[in-house]
Amino acid sequence: MSILIAGAGIGGLTTALSLHAAGVGDVRVLESVAEIKPLGVGLNILPNAVRELAELDLLDELLEVALPTGSLGYYNRHGQLIWREPRGVAAGYRWPQLSVHRGRLQSVLADTVRRRLGPDAIVTDARVEGFVPREDGGVDVRVHHTAAGRRSETTADALIGADGIHSKVRACLYPEEGPPPWNGLVVWRGTTYAPPFLDGRSMIIAGDDRRRAVVYPMSGPDGPGGTVLMNWAVARAADPEAVFEDADWNRAVAPETFLHHFADLAFDWLDVPALIRTAREAYVYPMVDRDPLPRWTHGAVTLLGDAAHAMYPMGSNGATQSIVDARVLARELALGDSPVPALAAYEAERLPVLTRIQASARRRGPEVVIDLAHERAPGGFTDVGAVFPGDELQSISAEFARLGGFDPETVNTRASLTVPSRAGGPR
Repeated sequence: MSILIAGAGIGGLTTALSLHAAGVGDVRVLESVAEIKPLGVGLNILPNAVRELAELDLLDELLEVALPTGSLGYYNRHGQLIWREPRGVAAGYRWPQLSVHRGRLQSVLADTVRRRLGPDAIVTDARVEGFVPREDGGVDVRVHHTAAGRRSETTADALIGADGIHSKVRACLYPEEGPPPWNGLVVWRGTTYAPPFLDGRSMIIAGDDRRRAVVYPMSGPDGPGGTVLMNWAVARAADPEAVFEDADWNRAVAPETFLHHFADLAFDWLDVPALIRTAREAYVYPMVDRDPLPRWTHGAVTLLGDAAHAMYPMGSNGATQSIVDARVLARELALGDSPVPALAAYEAERLPVLTRIQASARRRGPEVVIDLAHERAPGGFTDVGAVFPGDELQSISAEFARLGGFDPETVNTRASLTVPSRAGGPR
């Protein structure tokens, strides 16, 4: 069975590793850029996806470049705590939650793909630009080698579109869809080396109904009393004259162009403006997603990760769900006799779940507690219990985890997605 994967991002690389581990021997990853560089900023990988990376024997290596997240706290714009919950092992999971720079995670995955599948498993300067179904059930794939100035065609039993929010594979399946819809918010993201805050393993989200700041460390201190690599993201409604013709995740921006919007988010336990002011890198992009699709799979072609279900960055579900997609897809392909029914089975399991999560992200997911706190107590509070009576806060958090199937009980007790040995060797 030969599989082509469009895109060497988190989802595409995890798919390649999962297929190899499941005994699918002929796997190639086609990546549009000429050289894979450690770009991007921070990601949080939830325990349900960390479990999958652990079952691929990657956890020890990832712990060298990532930080286990200990807690998540929601704060109002005055820096008052609304709700804090333990994360990862502290919350009862058998696996940690990991905060990691996207580039470091991608590098670990890419290096492992080349080591396990061979140095030619990832083909760079190879952008999938179209495909044609074959009568034998496979697919002919057209590839553009931009830097080399040429085009080629290759054949596979199945094509996996893991080529991101601007997926060409998706565009071929849905040519009338158009660009990702924008909700009017702008996000600025960056990284900074700074002293740890709180206990050094805390992720925080602070703000009101107009502005939001997310901050978390991605490394331990670089020595006694040293600094950590910090990820930060701030968001607000765009100015009326703002125009974004393309959602480019790597559009660099100077911190002083937006710092003033968040100048008052300085608390005695964390100075958000100082993080922005001293950033080592900063990027701007519009907050966009994709509308849910009625189907991802068309014969021997399917979508995965952001190409299938790009969503707002609420609840740490982007890379997390791409990793789970990859594992489910690999299981179905390894256990099935033919790619077409296997891809359909993958879609049947994953599409309903992701459609629900996409909808929840548009409602701000668990971050809605910050909106509610501002609505009910815009000037702050002395007792959060008077603002959120009973177990309302815990219920909001638990419902979001239950919705996506990543509550501790489900993650700890569900069957492994690792393909049993009866699937045989490489196919």
